[in-house]
Amino acid sequence: MNTDYPREFLDLLNSVEAKRPRTVIQHILQHGYITSQELKDTYGYNHPPRAVRDVREYGIPLVTYRIEGADGRRIAAYKFGDPHEVKNALSKAAGRTVLSKALKQALIEKYGAKCFVYLESIDENILQVDHRIPYEIGGEQDERDIEKYMLISPSANRAKSWTCEHCDNWEHKDIKFCIKCFWAYPENYEHIAGKYQRIISIVFTGDEITDYNRLIEASGIEEAQKVIKNIIHEYVK
Repeated sequence: MNTDYPREFLDLLNSVEAKRPRTVIQHILQHGYITSQELKDTYGYNHPPRAVRDVREYGIPLVTYRIEGADGRRIAAYKFGDPHEVKNALSKAAGRTVLSKALKQALIEKYGAKCFVYLESIDENILQVDHRIPYEIGGEQDERDIEKYMLISPSANRAKSWTCEHCDNWEHKDIKFCIKCFWAYPENYEHIAGKYQRIISIVFTGDEITDYNRLIEASGIEEAQKVIKNIIHEYVK
């Protein structure tokens, strides 16, 4: 186990008792880093960024970088940052507040009970309030400015967290970059995590599910997007 850290830093690491962040911490102490693949395969955490965020919320600085995985693909890896940054990290973590029910209600009253990303109407009890600009990049925002926040479904929240934490801007922390991203402003964006792309989320409900099933039966799940794109291409010609 690596003990070449200041005593205060080791004391902070050892003070973490919650299972998920402690697992990450102990693995990094033992091996120097942990990968997103190890979090999934070794420890069964299917959402690695959430486990990493748990550690950061204790004020422990983690650095995200890329390494080559067993299959040759680039995957995320995490290691401790500068121990001397603990004070600033703790200050930031302590400053993060639980978003109020009033903020959620104000967003629902203005936009309805729907996910900003998938544009689907869902039970407002399931909807979550999220910072448009990730807290780790933009910090806390004034709740009176509700346009700084968005309503998001749990699945969209997981997808956003994973994408943001694997985006190069997670390290650069350029707020202007985030403002132009789909995951912050899906209603008006220029890129998706730095890639020149566009996305349309299609949700099938009720009788539409029959159409969805027929599409999948006819084309297969992998070809369904291509079929939809061809239909759009013919429609707009």
